[in-house]
Amino acid sequence: MDVAVLGATGDVGRAVCAGLIERRVIRPTSRLQLVGRSGGASGRAAHGLRADLIDAYDEHAPFIDVATEPDDVVADVVVVAAGRTVPTVPDQVIDRDALAQANLEIFETYARALAAHGSGHEVVIVVSNPVELGVDVFARALGRHRVIGMGAWLDTLRFRREIAAALGIRRQRVGGFVAGQHGDGAVPLWSTVRLRGLDADERRGVVARLRGDRDLDTFVDEVAHAKQDLARIGRRAAAEAFTLVEEWPPDVKAVVRPYLTHTSGAKTANGTAGAAIEMVDTLLDGREIVVAGQVAVAGEVSFGGEPVHGVLGLPVVVGPDGWSRILLDDLAVDEERRLAAVSRQISSALAAWTSAG
Repeated sequence: MDVAVLGATGDVGRAVCAGLIERRVIRPTSRLQLVGRSGGASGRAAHGLRADLIDAYDEHAPFIDVATEPDDVVADVVVVAAGRTVPTVPDQVIDRDALAQANLEIFETYARALAAHGSGHEVVIVVSNPVELGVDVFARALGRHRVIGMGAWLDTLRFRREIAAALGIRRQRVGGFVAGQHGDGAVPLWSTVRLRGLDADERRGVVARLRGDRDLDTFVDEVAHAKQDLARIGRRAAAEAFTLVEEWPPDVKAVVRPYLTHTSGAKTANGTAGAAIEMVDTLLDGREIVVAGQVAVAGEVSFGGEPVHGVLGLPVVVGPDGWSRILLDDLAVDEERRLAAVSRQISSALAAWTSAG
């Protein structure tokens, strides 16, 4: 089984490539394709990255090659990590419109190339932002079940980690999902939280203690105020900023801590790559598991009696051929209300981004 990484020489791309080999997700008999841009710095660096990876992992490295033209990308799993990223300046507003405008052409170029010259069965994992735009573009070109955005899975893993840290347990004992839009539009689904070893009543007690009397109607404002507090501290006191984050509830931490990590200059490449690698591993070894991911929904779920048609992060069953079905139990009232609002926001943003492109 072969894997191609678009944007292989970027921060996340490098971490994905190294992790796939180091964790032996890709076997020595398989191929890892490093994709850069012809005539650009990434195209030149891809050859150097190939040499470096072979140097580091020669004993168990797969066959590694370089592609610098979109038409040459062929693999069973394609990881999209190419394009511009959000700024690392603490007080600089993240302009998702500008990010979408910059990355839309990249998404469309590779989507067209895979549709015309791909294997016809590749599964695409979208890492680049805006994740929802990438999913929309690739799903239209390749079919919606073969495309999944890993933003919601990354948000889910962060949410589980923050709950685990608050309880002093390992993340593996925590279940639960984050849905919605990657970033500030994330919707933590507290109703889905499960804690291994606790019965339903015990779980409800723990969730009530961690969450308090808050609900999702105030969550957006909480995140915005938290970011404002961090922006006031800025780069001058990183340790103080990270200490401040510890005062907030797990769901707020799950959204704000990555923002602080990125704007500190460290970025979030390793965490992002780790989530992508886990998804690649699932696709390659034939398992079916439930993850959260941005997918193109065609009426499978409804909020307030209105079927959803568009891209949204939701819990889905993922297997070797992509995602097969959405698994969403009855939601709390505030969760359904917030997801409906986020779904409308995404649809509106996608309409604006694609028409402008």
